[in-house]
Amino acid sequence: MSLNISLPPELESRVRSHVASGMFTSASEVIREALRLFESYHSVQGATLAALKADIARGLDDQATARTSVLDMASIKAEGRKVLAAQIQVGK
Repeated sequence: MSLNISLPPELESRVRSHVASGMFTSASEVIREALRLFESYHSVQGATLAALKADIARGLDDQATARTSVLDMASIKAEGRKVLAAQIQVGK
């Protein structure tokens, strides 16, 4: 399959630079690798989005079925300060 594409001067310069560096033997090779990386990136993005949606659904389900509780930030901070103080004492 043959496909002609047009690139803005900046991208054309970058493709030519990659070929000139010896990393790639042709502009086609640069474009093929870029497309492989683009598809890989989108695959990871899709998986990340699916995991995020699943986490949100799980959280909403937990809230709907009363498996959540109100956070008490003051007690969380106090506990963290106790842990930190104990670590400092051990380090002395």
